[in-house]
Amino acid sequence: MARSDGAGRDGNERGGARPAGRLSLGPGVFRPVILLAMVLSLNGADVGTIGAAAMQLEAGLGIDHARLGLLATASSGVGVLACVPLGVLADRTNRVRLLVITVALWALAMVAGGLAPNYWWLLASRLLLGAAVAASGPVVVSLTGDLIPPAERATVLGWILTGEILGAGFGLLAGGEIAATISWRAAFFLLGAVSAGLAVALWRLLPEPARGGASWPSPQRGGAEPGQPSPGRPAADRAWAVVSTQGIEPVRGRVLREDPNQWSIPRAAVYLLSIPTNRLLIVASATGYFFFAGLRTFVVIFAVRHFGISQTEFGAPLVVIGAAALAGVVFAGRLADRALARGRVSVRVVVPAIGYVAAAIFFVPGVWLSSLVMALPLIALGAAALAAANPPLDAARLDIVPGQLWGRAESLRTVLRLVAEAGAPATFGWLADRLGGAAGQADAVGLRDTFLIMLVPLLANGLLLFTVRRVYPVDVATAAASQRPATA
Repeated sequence: MARSDGAGRDGNERGGARPAGRLSLGPGVFRPVILLAMVLSLNGADVGTIGAAAMQLEAGLGIDHARLGLLATASSGVGVLACVPLGVLADRTNRVRLLVITVALWALAMVAGGLAPNYWWLLASRLLLGAAVAASGPVVVSLTGDLIPPAERATVLGWILTGEILGAGFGLLAGGEIAATISWRAAFFLLGAVSAGLAVALWRLLPEPARGGASWPSPQRGGAEPGQPSPGRPAADRAWAVVSTQGIEPVRGRVLREDPNQWSIPRAAVYLLSIPTNRLLIVASATGYFFFAGLRTFVVIFAVRHFGISQTEFGAPLVVIGAAALAGVVFAGRLADRALARGRVSVRVVVPAIGYVAAAIFFVPGVWLSSLVMALPLIALGAAALAAANPPLDAARLDIVPGQLWGRAESLRTVLRLVAEAGAPATFGWLADRLGGAAGQADAVGLRDTFLIMLVPLLANGLLLFTVRRVYPVDVATAAASQRPATA
């Protein structure tokens, strides 16, 4: 397949063998990882700012918790409608150009939101933002699959996913401080300026890699940097190698015999949903993001009212929680890749299962306790466990889907994820208003009880993931058999 103009900018600058199992991020890979992490950080920063500026937004616009939650719901709802066609574009067009357009729209939406004279204008700006958010997921996943060696994907995805956490932390800390000291509008303008700068950086610095994994080098021998295909390099992951040595056979009826780029959207969706592991991982991911979306929207209001502290005083505990989440997301990726190198083929689904169960267990006492000193370590451990689920989960989805369908597979997952994220803030806000009572304003008890209730599906989510161990190896073998004709 011919490469686009941006491919191969870094060239084959270095050779030499690299030890198997060791992360081999040279400058040609490190730069795309940083840029993709920054793309993910935008969404986290935006929603974090909404949560941090919640009190200023409610007071300035005269709205309650339910309408505040609707601001996040609106962008996710539009994303549901836009992500499927944008997933097709991610599989068929220049992905870097699509990402640049996406981030530029993001900047425009943030500036429009900062200029909003009333609630309905701000809500309309969130609709434009939703269309931009919809493209980022499929494009980032597809680029990651082609830029990063498969055996290192969980580790590298851990670093890329730190963008979500850092972005949310930036929004909650910097956005909250700006909203409290200047105005919530200034916080929106700042995010708009950052988004515009990132769009320029993506256009100038991010290469468009060859599809099908041809852009990453072999860890056993020297190879080209991203953008330079390595001749004869098979697109094989350690997961594929492990199931092969264990004699696990693919499902012959699902092995691709033709180019799926010619498929219609419904046909591609039917094939992707026919993969048992993919169905379960989509549900698991959506459930995890449902809880996270509600948590990040109301965490500041909850902390201020439940622990009896000021918004400024919550800054230091928030740093502790964010650091724990960063540690969880980085550690989980490395743990999964190292265990896979030792032949534990199902580790990329077992680690997320443990993460979701542990998060529910730690959050229950952390949310219930009224002493911040006692609750903070438990909440931090819960945040670390919740974040730890994502890197191996994302790597597992790449394991079980042929590379030609990565963009559409991610868009399909994004549909349910955005439905969950769209419903979470409004659901959390509505339930907190009902449980909190007085004049529709949820108090500390209402928010506390809402978080506790929402931990039940999170626990069930982790238990469900343990059942994926039975079907995951077979689906990995099927994806490997489907990929071979495309990379021969």
